[in-house]
Amino acid sequence: MIHFDNVSKIYVDGKPVLSEVNFHVGPKEFVSIVGQSGAGKTTLIKLLLAEEKPSAGQVLFEDVNIHSLSRDELPHLRRRIGTVFQDFRLLPQKTAFENVAFAMEAAGREDAEIVSDVPQILDLVGLGDKALYFPRELSGGERQRVAIARAIVNKPDVIVADEPTGNLDPINSWEIMRLLLKINELGTTVVLATHDNDVINALERRVITLENGKIIRDEKQGKYDLS
Repeated sequence: MIHFDNVSKIYVDGKPVLSEVNFHVGPKEFVSIVGQSGAGKTTLIKLLLAEEKPSAGQVLFEDVNIHSLSRDELPHLRRRIGTVFQDFRLLPQKTAFENVAFAMEAAGREDAEIVSDVPQILDLVGLGDKALYFPRELSGGERQRVAIARAIVNKPDVIVADEPTGNLDPINSWEIMRLLLKINELGTTVVLATHDNDVINALERRVITLENGKIIRDEKQGKYDLS
């Protein structure tokens, strides 16, 4: 499904951020991309979302080079990849319902679909009773649940989560991981970028370890200490 083929990324200062990165993520996999700050995780995510272009190599999504897509074709790709970020990125003036509905509106979904689907998705993430709450009225864990609901409401093939527990306490962190595991069990591929040791070890799923822009390990059930 996702294939990084000999991908390198070099910025204007000449320093390589990623160097000859090769890996494949199959349908319905749950993969953690781990490494210290500066290892290249964020750049890798940006390449996957076509926010950056590689200096060499290709990033393929279902055999399509995503960096060869036109500006008009990119929105279709991005609708197939839901994204979750450390800082939630919710619209503060919109309720939980409206934040999730906004993603559907942007995808051109009908009003009847929105009215039907948004409550179901909020129930799935455990916020059915807080649909009318604004982000400021929610805890950090609840805001991240809204962000996840927004990411999955258009039924993407892949969820990319970039440090989704970075602003959360251990209890809320594990609840978010349980939710991502549930989404994965329902058939969605999950790519998680994190440096949280506890999260990595508790998941017992495939782990790709980056160090200085290179993959140094790729194991089915990795357990690592990144401190």
